[in-house]
Amino acid sequence: MKRFLLLALSLATLLAVPVSRAAEPDYPVSEDSKVHDNVPKGDLIKFDFAQSKIFPGTTREVTVYVPKQYDGKKPACVYMNQDGVQWNAPVVFDNLIAKGEMPVTIGVFAKPGVVKALDGNAALDRYNRSYEYDGMGDGYARFVLDELLPAVEQQTTSDGRKIILSKNGNDRAIGGSSSGAICAFIAAWERPDAFTRVFTSVCTMVGLRGANVYPILVRKYEPKPIRIFQVDGSHDNNIYGGDWWMANQELERSLTFAGYEHDHVWGEGGHSGKQGTALFPDVMRFLWKGWPEPVKAGAGSPQLQEILIPGEGWQQVWEGGKFTEGMASNAQGEVFFNDVPNSKTYKIALDGKIAEFIADSKRGDGQAVGPDGKLYACAGGAQQIVAYDEKGQGKVIAEGFRGNDLVVLHNGNIYVTDPDWDGTKRSSNVWLIKPDGTKTVVDTGLKFCNGITASPDQSLLYVDDTKSHWVYSYQIQPDGTLKDKQRYFHLHVPDTADDSGADGMEVDNAGRLYVVTRMGLQVCDQAGLRAKDYFPGSP
Repeated sequence: MKRFLLLALSLATLLAVPVSRAAEPDYPVSEDSKVHDNVPKGDLIKFDFAQSKIFPGTTREVTVYVPKQYDGKKPACVYMNQDGVQWNAPVVFDNLIAKGEMPVTIGVFAKPGVVKALDGNAALDRYNRSYEYDGMGDGYARFVLDELLPAVEQQTTSDGRKIILSKNGNDRAIGGSSSGAICAFIAAWERPDAFTRVFTSVCTMVGLRGANVYPILVRKYEPKPIRIFQVDGSHDNNIYGGDWWMANQELERSLTFAGYEHDHVWGEGGHSGKQGTALFPDVMRFLWKGWPEPVKAGAGSPQLQEILIPGEGWQQVWEGGKFTEGMASNAQGEVFFNDVPNSKTYKIALDGKIAEFIADSKRGDGQAVGPDGKLYACAGGAQQIVAYDEKGQGKVIAEGFRGNDLVVLHNGNIYVTDPDWDGTKRSSNVWLIKPDGTKTVVDTGLKFCNGITASPDQSLLYVDDTKSHWVYSYQIQPDGTLKDKQRYFHLHVPDTADDSGADGMEVDNAGRLYVVTRMGLQVCDQAGLRAKDYFPGSP
């Protein structure tokens, strides 16, 4: 009990101590931030928005800036800003649009949501700012795209012009200060299809709600089409949530490492909007330069460049199924996959054409091609493991459990995951099926074992646990049993989930492990680099 009381008192004391701040430099604004009589003035529309389903019960004030040059007939570019009107933005927009230094842009300035107390005299309002702004995930981006911007388009100017906003992410910028800044970054990070231009000032990229991981994720993710301008000062906050000044520099170094187009200005200011306001015209020039040319994606880390094809993105090759699973390829390069609910297995031929391979797969799930060229599959509906020849004719080689995924080794041994499907077993099994058909449970204990594969030399078995953030590694023994089980590969987990959702896995010939997760396809490095791989000259 004493420990708890001491911790609580220490935290209360910490929060009560004011943050020391040096005198902030004077950041005068330029002529671009001043009103000029000969410049057309935009209109400001204000309304309250209280119809959110994503943030239920909230109400917020919204201000919409509409430039005089907007004709109400074709979509305008969009600048979205958190915490309402900042940076003297309407005046800056008037001046830059008039000079042709930014496109005709409608500004949307929204304050954070508040859930009003039922009894204003006896209860507290619930302020949603940190939840909406500092929280990771796509919640705020969905709120803006699906709820707020459509509400903006219901407004009209005083002279009757309709509001038509571009849906093209290349025509959209988003910015903010402090928590509003990390909110802007997260929105673009989660939805680069909707926002490609980002402004952050004194950004709260610290550990309030987990945003301190973004400098790492920038280095690890495949590059996204985002252009960013950062502003911060050396006297920014350094408190219980983290060090704002160092966190923003860390992000800048990550953006440089990953080849993103970005710029920054570091000053001596504190946690305020003074420097951001002074720099805002230059920020807008940088974010909109070259428009309407699209913002280019970063180059990616050297490790990503080893596995990505330059200039190529993801391509959809098939649609129409209910739940696809079990990607597998043979030595010829043909690819097989299952549509589990429809009990269909399809083959992608070398010419890219897709045809039905198995008419009734019995809810075929995970599958793999063996050294004999046969397609081995988990027929979940029949609780069987089936081997299919090149004509799609099947032979049952084991039964009695509902397999999820499998891998076939060069020696013919098959390892199959058998998860706790309905939560009644409280554990999962990994089965070994030998070429003679005998089957044995060789591991138990995972919450929900799912994807399974082996290292290129067939010495290690990898099994992921969907309900955790781990991929387990086992050493395969000569008799096929498993030894030295270890939680080995660490997976990132989204803020919107309590587990990684890890599923199918594969390895490449360099030993890299590819794992399908809630956060996308995560790539883990080869198993256990030696010291000299990190530090040349080490033993």
